[in-house]
Amino acid sequence: MKIAFLTPEYPHERIGHSGGIGTSIQHLAQALHTLGHEVILLIYGQNEDAQFKDQGLQFYKIKNPKLKGLSWFLTRKKIQKLINSLHKAGKLDIVEAPDWTGIASFINVNCPIVIRENGSDTYFCHLDQRPVKAINRFHEKQALKQVDGIIAVSQFTGDLTNTLFNLNRPFTVIPNAITLDAFKPSNLNLDTTTKTILYFGTLIRKKGLLELPYVFNIVNQIHPEATLLLVGKDSPDIKTESQSTWALMQPLFSETALRKVNYIGAVPYAKMREQIEAASVCVFPTFAEALPVSWLEAMALEKPIVASSVGWAKEVIDDGENGFLVHPTAHQEYADNIIKLFEDQRLSETFSKAARQKVVQRFSSKIVAQQSVDFYTQFIKP
Repeated sequence: MKIAFLTPEYPHERIGHSGGIGTSIQHLAQALHTLGHEVILLIYGQNEDAQFKDQGLQFYKIKNPKLKGLSWFLTRKKIQKLINSLHKAGKLDIVEAPDWTGIASFINVNCPIVIRENGSDTYFCHLDQRPVKAINRFHEKQALKQVDGIIAVSQFTGDLTNTLFNLNRPFTVIPNAITLDAFKPSNLNLDTTTKTILYFGTLIRKKGLLELPYVFNIVNQIHPEATLLLVGKDSPDIKTESQSTWALMQPLFSETALRKVNYIGAVPYAKMREQIEAASVCVFPTFAEALPVSWLEAMALEKPIVASSVGWAKEVIDDGENGFLVHPTAHQEYADNIIKLFEDQRLSETFSKAARQKVVQRFSSKIVAQQSVDFYTQFIKP
């Protein structure tokens, strides 16, 4: 099968910054290639039109045409022309697009096109309790109405998306996944006396970063030796119009707790696993996700997790079995669970082993790649 992914991002040195969508596509694309399928990456919003091949995957960089008021239309027609030419040449059978900003709207192609719901702008604005741009909502709904099929990365995301757009479109739940071989614990003899709390991801309000200082302040009172490591790109805050979420966070820490916080910014994706493996506990106090790859990475590397209890969370973590789920605003409970993992090494190890086993059984890229192929097959004419 010849599968193309239409995406605004992908973690590659020639592409630029990538977030969760790009990372999830990378794991899936590599697994599909391993299964013997041909994979094309159609990456829009680039600084040039170019194509190259790497690790068996074919890349097309697409530069968006710039014309005030018509850029959205011209970009879609440019993508449409490329897809149709590749399909005519026998180079692709099906295209998968994200729901983000409805890039698939008004793209009329001669092959099937499906959407994988990793969370639209409308979806995230709803969870973040802020207004969505009308143009984004319009395109996202139009795209969902016109595509051939829909995958949702979680039942929660599929159900909420249908509700928000007043749709009743059927969808198939296929979760995000990771490549297990790339996240195999190295079994380093880490110093279990150190107490390092790790958050990795974008520093932004919707990820619960303005709740984390209150949690760490409580932990710091009980375990003043504990450290909090923050890894990820800083971002502006829409609500306050501050240019830095990190700047908003700092005054929220107590004076003594702040001295134990280390923010190192973003690190290359290839280096991230080193930070995860060195951590004692990983925390994800987020308000808005679909099915986060970062959680799967930490679980696969056998790290105990205290994560958000919102929406999608129970589809990833079984509370009290392979991690703890707590609402981000329940600061005392959140801190208590981190402290519990610090002080009970046996519980920490039990969670760690169970977490990796959950990923092996449910979120392996090999399993998810085959589920995706089975889904694509129903739309491809023999």
